[in-house]
Amino acid sequence: MSTATSDPSTWGARNAHDPTVVRGDDGLWYMFSTDAAADVSGIPVGAHVRTSPDLVTWSFHGTALGEVPAPAREWSGAQGLWAPEVVRWPAADGSVRWHMYYSASTFGSRTSAIGLATADSLAGPWTDQGIVVATQHDRDGHNAIDAAITFDRDGRAWMIYGSFFDGIHIVELSLDTGMRVRDEKGVLIARRPSNVDGAIEGAYVVYRPEEDRFVLFVSYDSLVNTYSVRVGVADEITGPYRDAAGNDLTDPTAEQAVVVGTKVLGGHRFPNGTGFIAPGHNSIFRDGDATFMVHHVRLADAPTRHEAQIRRVHWTRSGWPLVSPYPYAGSAAEALDAAASVSGRWNAVRFAPEEAGLIEAERVQLTAPISSAGEAVAAELVLTAASGSSSLDGVVFGAWDPVAQCAVLAFAGIDESGVVWTGSQQVAS
Repeated sequence: MSTATSDPSTWGARNAHDPTVVRGDDGLWYMFSTDAAADVSGIPVGAHVRTSPDLVTWSFHGTALGEVPAPAREWSGAQGLWAPEVVRWPAADGSVRWHMYYSASTFGSRTSAIGLATADSLAGPWTDQGIVVATQHDRDGHNAIDAAITFDRDGRAWMIYGSFFDGIHIVELSLDTGMRVRDEKGVLIARRPSNVDGAIEGAYVVYRPEEDRFVLFVSYDSLVNTYSVRVGVADEITGPYRDAAGNDLTDPTAEQAVVVGTKVLGGHRFPNGTGFIAPGHNSIFRDGDATFMVHHVRLADAPTRHEAQIRRVHWTRSGWPLVSPYPYAGSAAEALDAAASVSGRWNAVRFAPEEAGLIEAERVQLTAPISSAGEAVAAELVLTAASGSSSLDGVVFGAWDPVAQCAVLAFAGIDESGVVWTGSQQVAS
């Protein structure tokens, strides 16, 4: 990859932080992200915008808004915009309308604001509608950043937001205005204790009609080097959210600080491959029946360089989301020439929740009486590693191995203790 930052036509998905992806009425995919690298590129601050026809190749298309809107700038002192969340809004008259919820803040401060801008098209122009929620460092315990929008089973709109300090909250929004229904901070749905600096942010909630429950994705630790994506599920959008081991994400003790939240993605490296660290601040989107995660990540050997990646999300028989070990390369690239047996040798990463750094893949054996040519197959998998054998609530699916340069079978699964494994079948040399 090029190291140039001054020419955005060379970026592709590089320099994208806090990404979200939506599909426009023109058929293109739009990625909106924090205005990282604007200060060195001469690009105006605002939400960076990229487009793609296939979720694989991305082209830079400037910024939305072009500056920090005056109300948010005057409140927060922000010099740029963070974490834009863009959603198709259900206008009462049936027309197409887009809402962008953006964050204005400075590092380490709770003097922050989430604002709303609207547009008739994803290409803009965007018009600022003012501040949705604002917090003040010396007054409030919570922090108004990192908005994400979810519609519940009844069609009501909710904003999930927050970060370090006092955790993640959820508040109902008006369908008419996109603003808060009530002037309150909302319900606490996730937080972490002070012994880990309350390190939590970048939350996102999706509703799963298949299980009639809500799934919370949230990032733990530092965006610089130790981010990981954790998951909890709840029967109601306001929680309580619990991980695969049954732990409540709002009430971890100091001893539980690193293990609460089912870790579905963290720093990892496969043999002879690129090491990725600090994957996080994800959003979830769908294309037909397929579920995808977009997140940012850093290169282990060049940690100041970051990029957005898109990965397939597959669901276990019990309804847990699991993430592909490799970035998405297109559906055709992930289809095998013929069905392959699952039983055999694999390279796998165990996303140990207590391990914040880069986790190297290890060789394991998988056993299951199934095969796949790339289609997702949910099944019980038996994994044997040097540490012993485990039964996994798992999924087998196709992926593109960037080292082998071919489609391979991949898997992900949760073991009996609630720990996620993921990997790919070894390719014969």
